[in-house]
Amino acid sequence: MAAYVIYLIVIGLVAGAVARLVVPGRDPIGVLGTIVLGVVGSFLGGFLGDEFQLHHWSHTFHASGILWSILGAVIVLVIARLTTHGRA
Repeated sequence: MAAYVIYLIVIGLVAGAVARLVVPGRDPIGVLGTIVLGVVGSFLGGFLGDEFQLHHWSHTFHASGILWSILGAVIVLVIARLTTHGRA
């Protein structure tokens, strides 16, 4: 269980960091915010991948899983920017 939590944090950090690099602009959310962004994006990306039948949940690492995590994090970041525009 502890290994899964560490795995989730690492994937969240990677997905969140790549999403912040891909979407232009400043995000003053720090490392913890980046991890949360990536974890939420991972769940959204996993859901979307499963809905499109392109990726299925498993407990092993797959390149498609990280790609869906990044896509999900990008979507979450864009939605967050749209809803908090001008509230910094």
